[in-house]
Amino acid sequence: MKKLIASAIFAFGAYALAGSAQAAECGDVSIAEMNWASAGVAAQVDKIILQNGYGCNVTLVTGDTQPTFASMDEKGEPDVAPELWVNAVRTALDKAVSEGRLIEAAPLLSDGGVEGWWIPKFMADAHPDIKTVQDALKHPELFPAPEDSSKGAVYNCPSGWNCQISTANLYKALGAEKLGFTLVDTGSAAGLDGSIANAFEKKTGWLGYYWAPTAILGKYEMVRLSFNVPHDKKEWDACTAIQDCANPKVNSYPVSDVYTVVTKAFASKAGIAMDYVKTRKWDNGTVGKVLAWMTDNQGTNEDGAKYFLKTYPDMWTKWVSPEVATKVKASL
Repeated sequence: MKKLIASAIFAFGAYALAGSAQAAECGDVSIAEMNWASAGVAAQVDKIILQNGYGCNVTLVTGDTQPTFASMDEKGEPDVAPELWVNAVRTALDKAVSEGRLIEAAPLLSDGGVEGWWIPKFMADAHPDIKTVQDALKHPELFPAPEDSSKGAVYNCPSGWNCQISTANLYKALGAEKLGFTLVDTGSAAGLDGSIANAFEKKTGWLGYYWAPTAILGKYEMVRLSFNVPHDKKEWDACTAIQDCANPKVNSYPVSDVYTVVTKAFASKAGIAMDYVKTRKWDNGTVGKVLAWMTDNQGTNEDGAKYFLKTYPDMWTKWVSPEVATKVKASL
């Protein structure tokens, strides 16, 4: 009996030492919890996995694109920005990477950040000939305007957002007004979301701007239409994204690079936790479903992270070893 007890004590001691060694290897980690939902959930997922799976001591700090990047670049804090839309800081980020302060670990969103003009999937199924924006604009009768059903509607991006400019320029470039459409000012993100919800409730046509990953696209099945041309960055920067551009041309929205960015210090000290950060990624469809669940259940970012980990084990357990997966599952 004494041998059994002694063996048990030894085994427990060895496990505890291994855990302590792993914690010491990972150490303290600060993670930016950005102020938009998809990034907030990503930060909470990282916290749960790094803390429970790798023994890191994780602290979340409030973040936003520009201030978080500036702090990481100048002060080396926080250690990790799980979801950084890097096009917004591209030049400065390239400089920080080349000078060894920051590292672009890996894409977090496998699809990237996506913008475009969308229609409901039930409309796409009912009208399989509509593959492009140009196809949709041949049928104003299928997308009735809310104030004048004799015209079709293109729902614009919320007022004051940059996408309001690009949508208006593309509307002009496509000659949508001459094709019987009107550009609808939705006023706000809530107004735009409400117009989509209303279209699904009434099973009526809807055509307009939206982006992913978002709760709306997780809740309502939408199909993004092609603009039938490749993205022309030069045209985009010179005209498509410029207010009141005189002669806009048809263009496609760029796909935004969304990366996890870490400090060099974190990459040096994190050990196997860095392998996790370089491995994990999720698609817009999954993120959208998690965000939709949060909206329907008034869930916090932490609630969303736990929902993801409980609902999609087939996805996230591929990011970690079986031993780490077991620890994370036990913590939920």
